[in-house]
Amino acid sequence: MTAIEFVLLTPVLFFMIFATVQFALYFFADHVAQAAAQAGAREARATADESPGAWRGEARDVVDSYIEQLGPQLVLGPDVRLLQPDQNTVGVEITAKVPSVFPGIDLTVHAQSVGPVERFVEEGEN
Repeated sequence: MTAIEFVLLTPVLFFMIFATVQFALYFFADHVAQAAAQAGAREARATADESPGAWRGEARDVVDSYIEQLGPQLVLGPDVRLLQPDQNTVGVEITAKVPSVFPGIDLTVHAQSVGPVERFVEEGEN
């Protein structure tokens, strides 16, 4: 009887362990993507007014640096889009794949951060 219970419960136990690992991988990859998007958006917000065209390269460099530091094997093939819905707003959107423990499962993470462009206004100006 013990051998039968062992044979029946072992796959369930392994599935639960692998599911926990998969959840942790997905959760951490989501946080890496969100941190990279926020860092890129911060850089874009700070430099978009100073250098109207160059902010895109600077923001992308920051995003790539964050992903490289925090999880290059966790955020696979990131698709980074730099957003400028209007003249006063900039942002970063990241979509990437997450490694899967289970064969045949494709998981993706999506992160977006958008904010107003920072501008220095002299006293008395509107």
